[in-house]
This record gives sequence, structure tokens and C-alpha cells, in this order.
Amino acid sequence: MFTITISASTVRKLLVAGAVLAAVPQVNAQQQPAESITPTTADDIQRFCTNIADPARDQRYLLQKQELEKLQSDVDARIATLETRKTEYEDWLKRRNDFLKSAEIGLVDIFKTMKADAAAPQLAEMKMEIAAAIIMKLPARQSGLILAEMDPKKAGMISTIIASASDPHTSKDRT
Repeated sequence: MFTITISASTVRKLLVAGAVLAAVPQVNAQQQPAESITPTTADDIQRFCTNIADPARDQRYLLQKQELEKLQSDVDARIATLETRKTEYEDWLKRRNDFLKSAEIGLVDIFKTMKADAAAPQLAEMKMEIAAAIIMKLPARQSGLILAEMDPKKAGMISTIIASASDPHTSKDRT
């Protein structure tokens, strides 16, 4: 008979090799071949879609709600800006109208103190509507003298404006 002498390191190597060989069939057993996977049926797909439909719809609604809230805050900010600008504009318009009133009163007072022959050329150079407004606010005697000193065509245009301003049938709309 033969006696085989095996060293301890060889025994260890054989044991490790045996363990590896024993593990290899288990690894292959855990993996299923591609043919053994059952294809997904239409019912499975339908169940999956049904199960995620409500959470997906809720998420869409939440995103839409957040977008609407953002848009609402943007609109609110713009409205606040417009309100601020409206207030500023109304304040500016009030100051402008007050200034125009005081300037108009002052201008009428200036022309009241002027002689007709000095006032006529100045009023003839103004816009016809402004000249007509000033002449309407002057005493009738002084207005007549100023119109008499003016160029007849300009005096006629100013008289027409004054007449149409006092006509109750004249439309206030300039259409």
C-alpha cells in the first residue's frame, strides 16, 4: 500500500477548492435562466398603473397648486406696485392741477392789467384754445378791446372757440 504524505498547506488548499466547488452550483442555482422569467401580463400592467394613478394625480395637483400660488403671489405683488404708482400719479396730478389753476389765475390777472394793444399780439401767438380761455375770463370790455387789436382771422377763430364753448349743443367729446 501506498502512503501519501500531504502537508498541512496542501490540505488547506484542497479544503478551499472543495468549498469553492460546492458554492458554484449554489450561485448558478440562485440565478434563474432568462427563459424561466414569466413575461408581464396585461393584467399586471393594469394593476400597476391603477396602483400608482392616485398618487401621480395627487402629485400633479400639488404641483399645479404650487404653481398657481406662485402666480397669485406674483399678481399680488404687481397689484401692490400698481397701487403705489397710482397713488403717486394721483398726487402728481393733484399738484399739477393746483399749479395750473394758480398759473391760470395769475395769467388772467396779468392780462387784466395790460393794455389791449400790448395784450393782443401776445394772445395771438398763444394756442387759440388758451387765448380763448384767457379772454373769456377777462372783463367783457377788455376782451372786446383785445380782440379789436388782433388780426381779424385770429380774432375770428378765438371768437368761434368762445362761442362754441358757450353753446349747450356742442359735444364735450372730441370725436
